[in-house]
Amino acid sequence: MRPSVTRVLRKISLRLGFERDWYLYIVAAVIGFIMAVVATAFITPLRAVEHWGESMKGDPLLLWLVLICPAIGGLIVGVLRNLIKTREVGPGVTTLMYGVLRQRSRIKGRVGLKRWLSSTATIASGGSAGAEGPIVTIGGVIGSRVATLLGTRSQNTATLLGCGSAAGIAAVFNAPIAGVFFVMEILLRDFSLRTFTPIVIAAVVASASTQGILHDSAIFDVGEGFMTNDEFFSIGQIPIYLVLGLLSGILAVFFIRTMKFSNDFFHRIPVPMTLRPATGGLMLGVLGLLTIMVTGSVDVPWFYGNGYPVITSLLDPELYLPRGEGESLATLALLIAILLILKVVGTSLTLGSGGAGGMFAPSLLIGAALGGLLGVCLESLGWLPHGSPAHLALVGMAAVLAGTTHAPLTAILIVYELTQSYQVILPLMFAAVISTILARAMNRNSIYTSRLHDMGIRVGVMSDLTILRRLTVSDVPLSEPVMLHENDPAQDLLDLSERHRTSNIIVIDERGNYAGMVTSDDLKSAWMYREAIPLLQVNELERSNLPTVTTDDTLDIVLEKFSRNDVDALPVFDAHDVEHAVGLITRNRLMQAYQAELDRE
Repeated sequence: MRPSVTRVLRKISLRLGFERDWYLYIVAAVIGFIMAVVATAFITPLRAVEHWGESMKGDPLLLWLVLICPAIGGLIVGVLRNLIKTREVGPGVTTLMYGVLRQRSRIKGRVGLKRWLSSTATIASGGSAGAEGPIVTIGGVIGSRVATLLGTRSQNTATLLGCGSAAGIAAVFNAPIAGVFFVMEILLRDFSLRTFTPIVIAAVVASASTQGILHDSAIFDVGEGFMTNDEFFSIGQIPIYLVLGLLSGILAVFFIRTMKFSNDFFHRIPVPMTLRPATGGLMLGVLGLLTIMVTGSVDVPWFYGNGYPVITSLLDPELYLPRGEGESLATLALLIAILLILKVVGTSLTLGSGGAGGMFAPSLLIGAALGGLLGVCLESLGWLPHGSPAHLALVGMAAVLAGTTHAPLTAILIVYELTQSYQVILPLMFAAVISTILARAMNRNSIYTSRLHDMGIRVGVMSDLTILRRLTVSDVPLSEPVMLHENDPAQDLLDLSERHRTSNIIVIDERGNYAGMVTSDDLKSAWMYREAIPLLQVNELERSNLPTVTTDDTLDIVLEKFSRNDVDALPVFDAHDVEHAVGLITRNRLMQAYQAELDRE
């Protein structure tokens, strides 16, 4: 049933001219609207649970809920993992990146369903995680499935996947610009106009539609008087934001390594995989209960959930005003430092044990805490004559996020759009770039690419590599295969080479299946020792250890195989038949296809 539906949609798309790029704009707008509805359905239950938790403040029942709810949420995640089988290589964004790099951007629908249900269970039960990672994954899956149904070319599938992801961030955060740059800087690493335009359309439609549904403005509204003209960024404040950027880079690397340590720890403990998220949830619950017992405040711990209310508090200048003798700056600094540590530990327990959720929100909270802590310390020393620690808290959000993701543009824009405070754009830019430089120097991989690096996948940073990943072997004109049987005399190699003017010959066995290949270097050796040719057979000259490629392989994979083997051609097989070669791909034709695509950009 499904293949027939796909064929019908494919025929309709061809009739409407869907082989031309203009149709992407229409599809992108549709995906944007779909994501507005999906994002609303995703975040509404999370907000309801958050408000319910606030109403439970002071209730003795909350003590038990704080202890057991994260474990229950983790147990649900473990059960869902067994019920919905998917191949996931890491967090949702990492899984999408792997899909773009190695699966031609085709992601199965159940990946999005599993991420939706698991993330809801994790965040709603108090797990320290954000909603942005799941909605990016859900949006990417929807975009990928739409591309599959329409039968789009492989070059456009990644673009529609990016449309869904960007629309998801735009809808959840009300940040369409940040959504666009998140996809282009982190997910696709492609800044070409062909990719940029439909992604912008999807993000704008999603953001506008969500605002119409939820009537939301910025998530963290800092107000018009957040920074006055006297507090505007000046050259005298550069040392302060330089220190903040450096500290943010160090903290970002610490956060990444803590996450990796937690993940390794939970993989080593003798607990069934199904129960690992529940184990991490129970540890988080114990930590939350201890926090309540120490502080004496029966309330949901500040390091639970996405942490948006806490970030709002840290961005409030009134938080840092003296309120009495018992509330000194030193006390406030200690509380913020404890919050920072607990958020790092809580997020590592939640996500390292297998819980589902995003790392944007934790990074934002950790950055706000770091900036607020630095601001309090500077203010106590009298080194913050103009401004408030709240300003540093705001800049710290972008700096730590940039350090963890290695994506300064995304970090700058998302914090700007979340707060809608243009006056802080200069310190945001400065601190975010400094943090990224230091974080990359200390740790070459971001929080998203660490797992890919462990799998031996190089993500790359240049647009030309993006083009190679977008093209497949089927986009390159192949050379006609010239074949010989492995038991034929070697003299036939030389005759065939002269007759067809080729220096790469495929060798087949008695059943007609691929056995190996004779390369140009092998033929040169044969010509040099021609007197021995009558005594040899083809199988004595063939190479059976050369790598092969399929018509579905992307060109970056093929180029990597060429670089590891000193040959100028490789045999190509159909993706569904790896026994019979359909042609040869040469270095020259690969580079010609790449250059032609560069000219089209």
